[in-house]
Amino acid sequence: MTTNSQTRGEIRGRRRRGRAVAAPTPSRDVNYRQLKNPFPLMEVFPSDQIADMHETALSMLEELGMKVLLPEARRIYAHGGARVDEDSEMVYIGRDMVEAALATAPKSIPCYAGARHRDFTLELGSLVFQPGAGAPNATDLVRGRRPASGQDYLEFLKLTHHFDVFQMISPQVEPQDVPTNVRHYFTTQAQIELTDKFPFFFSRGTPQVMDCFEMLSIARGLSDDEFRSTAHSYTIINTNSPRTLDIPMAQGLIDFARYGQVSIVTPFTLMGAMAPITVAGAITLSHAEVLAALVLTQMTNPGAPVCYGTFTSNVDMKSGAPAFGTPSHFQASLAAGQLARHLGLPWRSAAGSASNLNDVQAANENQFGLWGCLMAGATVVIHSAGWLEGGLSVSFEKMICDAEVLNMVAELCAGAQAGEAEIGYDTALREVDPSGHFFATSQTMERYNTAFYEPHVHDYANFGTWTERGSVDANHRATGIWQNILNTFEPPKQNPDRVGALQDFIARRTEEGGAPPES
Repeated sequence: MTTNSQTRGEIRGRRRRGRAVAAPTPSRDVNYRQLKNPFPLMEVFPSDQIADMHETALSMLEELGMKVLLPEARRIYAHGGARVDEDSEMVYIGRDMVEAALATAPKSIPCYAGARHRDFTLELGSLVFQPGAGAPNATDLVRGRRPASGQDYLEFLKLTHHFDVFQMISPQVEPQDVPTNVRHYFTTQAQIELTDKFPFFFSRGTPQVMDCFEMLSIARGLSDDEFRSTAHSYTIINTNSPRTLDIPMAQGLIDFARYGQVSIVTPFTLMGAMAPITVAGAITLSHAEVLAALVLTQMTNPGAPVCYGTFTSNVDMKSGAPAFGTPSHFQASLAAGQLARHLGLPWRSAAGSASNLNDVQAANENQFGLWGCLMAGATVVIHSAGWLEGGLSVSFEKMICDAEVLNMVAELCAGAQAGEAEIGYDTALREVDPSGHFFATSQTMERYNTAFYEPHVHDYANFGTWTERGSVDANHRATGIWQNILNTFEPPKQNPDRVGALQDFIARRTEEGGAPPES
């Protein structure tokens, strides 16, 4: 009779002999690109109160109206049945118009990047991350805080491309040393040549938007019909709360809808400032503004892709400064998620931090805001990495540190398995005697190189080893990481003919004077 110890010895012997001729241990291959939110959704308000908030928003649009500064937008609203007062520029939108728009707005939006493995779909249940966006300043431990430059824009773009967990390119930072009439050429060319991820274009007037669409079509070899038929780019539309839609934002909604590109509508409401001081009041106002923008897109082009959005937090009532990662910020995300699900639309939320540097406050605020987005079921999470000072700067080190957390969230999206191979009765449990260890079991040897997430910032060494290595904290480790990424960066391969045609287009349009932003 063979004893358990004899069996284990034979197994270990075979395993040792087998390892001499075994194939190389596989490396980890985890897809962070097409994520699904695995977390149970939280609700902050009962469903009947959410329904009341929606009804209140409809009444707000009918009775109080939206101030719409673009004449073309007012004409579109009027043609669709809205009551328009040209003297006051007020538009009163009936609930029947909202219902018609909700009937045509797509609930699922396929998004086509520069490479097929980068494609994703915006819909309830999917999960997409963007880094911090739209900041006028950049900061890092080497060069300090400064007005953002073209070089900063390029470097943030390279970092965004490096981490698969960022599926969309964000507005990043404003390259303030690039003139505004040609800035969109600089940022669009950079997105085309340095990454194959889903690009962002500002809505700063039709001439700039048309230039960006043409550049992307040239780079991807798309005809006008091919470009219009699917979503290849997106913009962010910020209403001017309370209840105002300005000229470039209204024009952006029209332009992107006409060409079948994605508008992410995002009222930026701060409780106690440009919105009511309560979560319910602020989110109801935000909801009404999104609905007004949604109606404009669907009247322009029924079926145009549009993403519900909100960015609602509170102000510090002692200073009036924006605060992020607060309990109210968390609750606002939950409420917005409930309203987005009430409509059935994909939606955008945000993390972020009001801290002035990449410190414990920054980490706490960003992660608390992030978990608010995850528990609320957000489709797109913007400002998920690097965002400081309430959006006044993006930090290189914070982007690296936050990407660590996002990678770990992405690991959770894959889910855990509990099949026979994972339980490991024969390959682990049977092989180890009481008081033994599992370092050398068959299951461990098969999986040791692929089982666990490998951090890029976190250091799991003990205190003695960490001290011998120089006692380097996470912030300074992050500096070395972003520097190494930039030093070793290799852009995706490009079609040289299309690159040449793109450069010719930029040269011609620059010679013609470019396209100044409109306001």
